[in-house]
Amino acid sequence: MDPLYLIALGAIVAGFVQGLSGFAFGMVAMSFWAWGLEPRVAAVLTVFGSLTGQLIAVFSVRRGFSWALLWPFVLGGLAGVPLGVWVLPYLDMLWFKAVFGTLLVVWCPLMLVAPRLPRVRAGRLADGAVGMVGGVLGGIGGFTGTVPTLWCTLRGFERDTQRAVIQNFNLSMLAVTLLTYVGSGLVTAVLLPSFAVVALAMALPTVLGTRLYLGISELAFRRIVLGLLTLSGVAMLVVAVPGLLARG
Repeated sequence: MDPLYLIALGAIVAGFVQGLSGFAFGMVAMSFWAWGLEPRVAAVLTVFGSLTGQLIAVFSVRRGFSWALLWPFVLGGLAGVPLGVWVLPYLDMLWFKAVFGTLLVVWCPLMLVAPRLPRVRAGRLADGAVGMVGGVLGGIGGFTGTVPTLWCTLRGFERDTQRAVIQNFNLSMLAVTLLTYVGSGLVTAVLLPSFAVVALAMALPTVLGTRLYLGISELAFRRIVLGLLTLSGVAMLVVAVPGLLARG
């Protein structure tokens, strides 16, 4: 498939999913782009697409802003982004996807079948640590929202509270990550046509996803989030396992 068509297809599907769930653009897009794009290019496009989707969501789904709840995530994330960008050139992406994908595939279905799990009671230090992990994963490839979303689900946040935390956290972390990519030379003029394809392809699907979000229940939202996290893990394993076996 022509790379631009592949980029457009990934952006369409990932844009809709992000509009619906508030996260997961990177996971969904990578499940397409990993088949035909160089890893660093895919990482840059993922961050750009994720940031574009969050900007669209800011004007489409407004769910309040609680700085008291958000600031530990943001401060931790700001510490994590440079570390993720530094690690990116040295990281074995196949092993990263295999380990992270396995974690999602094992843990998220357990949460789906056990909806009455007790809430995790934690303080701001734990929130900051989770934010730092999200920042590191954002620097690696735009996966800022995955771990914080799972954490908010464990904390038992209501749908709109979780959406507000993840939406604002992702927006700030992705902006910092993209600026860091620009400063490190990962964003070049050659990528500008691909940026345009991503933005145009995802715009309408993202808006449609946000409209669908407004009409779903608390339980349906939880199921969608955990289901998407599980599918994201499966997509990672589908890409990583054959590559690791080929090495052997």
